[in-house]
Amino acid sequence: MDKPQTPLLDTVSTPADLKSLSREELRQLADELRSEVIDAVSVTGGHLGAGLGVVELTVALHATFDTPDDRLIWDVGHQAYPHKVLTGRRDRIRTLRQKDGLSGFTRRAESEYDPFGAGHSSTSISAGLGMAVASDLKGEKRNVIAVIGDGAMSAGMAYEAMNNAGAMDARLIVILNDNDMSIAPPTGAMRSYLAKLVSGPVYRGFRDTAKSITEKMPKLIHETARKTEEFARSFFTGGTLFEELGFFYVGPIDGHNLNDLLDVLQNVRDAESGPILIHVVTKKGKGYGPAENSADKYHGVNKFNVITGAQAKPQSNAPSYTSVFAGSLIEEAKADERVVAVTAAMPNGTGLDKFAELFPTRIFDVGIAEQHAVTFAAGMATEGLKPFCAIYSTFLQRAYDQVIHDVAVQGLPVRFAIDRAGYVGADGPTHAGNYDAAYLGAIPGMVVMAAGDEAELRHMVATAAAYDEGPIAFRYPRGDGLGVELPPRGTVLEIGKGRILREGKSVALVNFGTRLGEVIAAGEKLMAYGLNPTIADMRFLKPLDEKLLARLAKEHEVLITIEEGGIGGFGSHVATFLASLGLLDGKLKFRPLMIPDLFTEQAGVNDMYAVAGLDRAGIVATTLTTLGIDTAAAQRTTKA
Repeated sequence: MDKPQTPLLDTVSTPADLKSLSREELRQLADELRSEVIDAVSVTGGHLGAGLGVVELTVALHATFDTPDDRLIWDVGHQAYPHKVLTGRRDRIRTLRQKDGLSGFTRRAESEYDPFGAGHSSTSISAGLGMAVASDLKGEKRNVIAVIGDGAMSAGMAYEAMNNAGAMDARLIVILNDNDMSIAPPTGAMRSYLAKLVSGPVYRGFRDTAKSITEKMPKLIHETARKTEEFARSFFTGGTLFEELGFFYVGPIDGHNLNDLLDVLQNVRDAESGPILIHVVTKKGKGYGPAENSADKYHGVNKFNVITGAQAKPQSNAPSYTSVFAGSLIEEAKADERVVAVTAAMPNGTGLDKFAELFPTRIFDVGIAEQHAVTFAAGMATEGLKPFCAIYSTFLQRAYDQVIHDVAVQGLPVRFAIDRAGYVGADGPTHAGNYDAAYLGAIPGMVVMAAGDEAELRHMVATAAAYDEGPIAFRYPRGDGLGVELPPRGTVLEIGKGRILREGKSVALVNFGTRLGEVIAAGEKLMAYGLNPTIADMRFLKPLDEKLLARLAKEHEVLITIEEGGIGGFGSHVATFLASLGLLDGKLKFRPLMIPDLFTEQAGVNDMYAVAGLDRAGIVATTLTTLGIDTAAAQRTTKA
């Protein structure tokens, strides 16, 4: 299909080019920009809905402010694709989220127009405040604008930052992109007029003059005058909460009315004081019918047909690990009414939307608030419930203190279902689930499991449901299982007990997690080289199956650990155990295979694991090299 016609957008290479355009031309530019983003994401996949909702806002911001000298920060980064097109990256926009292509988020190394890297939510106001303070200290006059969504506003960090900014009276502009739960919906021309009025120099000048006069009056009169003014303004424009935090509130305004956006932004730009919050109401997926009509507004999409909206979804005979978790939890909930589920704004992503259909009173979506989610679950655990806290590995990092202090120290039986463990592919380093085994494995009393296949995941859900002695976690990746047969319900595993899948000699391949399929395939390849490897699936990082590990170390020449995690995880625990018994002092050759100690750039998941040496070829190569076998020569021998 041909690319959309974009004659005006074709003339724009940097935001400076927008300064000479009329408002009518900016409107046309916004339409062309929307078409370009739709077409690009249809080729690459990615986060579409949020970007479509801020097309007009993006155009207005770059037309009004002097970026990159003025700092523009996009919270999370899902909505930044239009921004990338306007800031000199249009020629690469169809490489979004591809290997060696543009990041799906803002990234400092990618462009001077990205002053702060994103990926996780609710960081923009804090970062913007830091930039604003730095500019003041350096004597540099610039605007700092943080764009944050209403979902990201649910995180406590955003309010911490606003409270700090208000107390400092810092020069900071926050734009609340309200695209879902409209705090106060716009109601036509009068609302727009009032937003322009209160953001303008006449009103603000009058307000400042009145403020200076009333401050010299007795305290009672001063306070009464202040409250009267704020009440009158909030009666028309809302914003009481933000006013209490020290922000001058403007809005709500229609985020798709380019003229209103330009008027308000220009007024705010020219104002000398701060902080200011502009409440902008937008529609996620705006301008693309399939997205507007979809339940999730095409938040995240695969490649798709622009005309029909139909997404290309790879066919698989195996269920996804996420769906297996959800189905397994449903079975446990049927058997025990004490089982409840907690998620942090990811009911669909964690599969808990299916749980919600059956048990609507036993599932709790707490919003983007992982810290609260964990302590909330801890509170339920104190009362005898069995909370399953389903959070992506990369997001559970945000609640590490709560996991330690509110759960583990108190020995509370909170169950952590850790989705997206290991590499995640196109989302790159910001979302990689590489660290949970290390950071959870360091906590006393924490049981840590990893499923080798989808049947094992079902068993681990059952094990977690039955375990009441303290916190327990199980990790599993994004993507599909191995296609093994699933039992109707999981069987409770013996805590800290691994399993032997194949008895051999000389080489022991010790697996933790869903590299198991590749480990088994590597074992078959090694047999072709005349070797007879033992294959063990350990299931547990903590507690380790020490008896099994000690036997494997004593009976084999080479012991290789394989895991989908970074340094400090399974291999590190095994090494510590073996060293403590002196089992590394003799003939045993120990080699840990893990995710390298670096931030791995976006690529296909399989490519990432191949580079890390965690596919069957990498496992075979490590084994042969450790045994002193020339890999190339061995390959020639097997082919002959």
